[in-house]
Amino acid sequence: MIRIENVAVATVDAAGTEHADGHVVVGDDGRIVAVGAGRATGFDAAERVDGHGCLVTPGLINTHHHLYQWATRGLALDETLFGWLTTLYPIWGRLDAEIVGAAAGAGLGWLALSGCTTSMDHHYVFPREGGDVLAAEIEAARRIGLRFHPTRGSMDLSRKDGGLPPDHVVEDTDEALAATEAAIDRWHDPSPDAMLQIAVAPCSPFSVTTRLMTEAAALARRKGVRLHTHLAETGDEEEFCRNQFGCTPVEYAERVGWLGDDVWLAHGVHLDDSAITRLGATGTGVAHCPSSNARLGAGAARVRELLDRGVPVGLGVDGAASQEVSHLGAELRQALYTARLRGGPKAMDAREALRLGTIGGARCLGRSDHLGSLEVGKLGDLVMWRLDGLGHEGIDDRLAALVFGPPARVELALVGGRPVVKGGELVNADEETLTAGARRAHRRLLETER
Repeated sequence: MIRIENVAVATVDAAGTEHADGHVVVGDDGRIVAVGAGRATGFDAAERVDGHGCLVTPGLINTHHHLYQWATRGLALDETLFGWLTTLYPIWGRLDAEIVGAAAGAGLGWLALSGCTTSMDHHYVFPREGGDVLAAEIEAARRIGLRFHPTRGSMDLSRKDGGLPPDHVVEDTDEALAATEAAIDRWHDPSPDAMLQIAVAPCSPFSVTTRLMTEAAALARRKGVRLHTHLAETGDEEEFCRNQFGCTPVEYAERVGWLGDDVWLAHGVHLDDSAITRLGATGTGVAHCPSSNARLGAGAARVRELLDRGVPVGLGVDGAASQEVSHLGAELRQALYTARLRGGPKAMDAREALRLGTIGGARCLGRSDHLGSLEVGKLGDLVMWRLDGLGHEGIDDRLAALVFGPPARVELALVGGRPVVKGGELVNADEETLTAGARRAHRRLLETER
């Protein structure tokens, strides 16, 4: 049992409850047993953590990522999405389990240090000689200690058939569907306390056949798991869908069964009013990735309008090859700035940005009953941010300091009550070892290319 006291608390509950001087207690079962103002009473036997100078929030939830891309950061720096993809696809075709495991370990370790306690991953490149790459990233998540939602992605529409990927990185449709079902059967844990859940995630309209999209949706619903894909990220994709399918990306998604409250879509940048209305009406979520969208020049998502129409919106760092920072805490500010660039200073405030990174993400992943806010009975996934140093001192509103100030140090991060970060350092892994592994993975890929 852990008792955090003498700390500012932002619960992100429905009422937006905050305590300037409060407490949070996580029980031995990994769930929150008390949260409120002042000192905790009746928990004297619990390990006490003094949170002076800190803010406790729910752990951040990353709703879109490609962990393998940590091995290909710093490439195709000045390309649009399609140019970036065509540059990197040949390199990704040489991935193997060792490279993916190293990249995932580095990416997840960095996410933990940035305040993330739950992350998804969208892995869709499965080279035939690459080994069990999905198992490699799952093992990396276990090592770091984060709650993990890997998705079994797929691509079956190669360049010769009108898609974007080269032939050697796509799968046979039946093989992709069978491998996806096998991943669900092997790994998915449907329990409320689950540390590992699988979702079904064909890559995108320009890399996947209509048959795979349709049958993947049916498979996911038969198995009772969630669905994820890229949609409406760029103007090029809009043009592709109109040319290939005679409709917009959202109209195509609806046609193939990809709208619903069990679906969350990455990006959703290029959406007209009717598309936003359909997403809201169907409860379809959106993973907002403002830094990646800016890095690729893809545009700025209409997050204010999405929220106003009732669309669940979470935050994602996206793959590290399209957003080298990959810092989920910093993405709070990026989301706020992006919203204000579109709609002015009233378009989003600090508290709404935090909601995107916590309960909004939990809604996208289907975990809002158990994650995303600090409430009695919910899982003890939380972060204690250090906010009394030079970079934050003088911003009296602690939550504003977190969002508007520089990235804050994570003093403590708990997942189910278990520490994964203490004093700004990983508990279960060595940062230098992760760095060395990532360096080797990067060099192996690029040396093979040469």
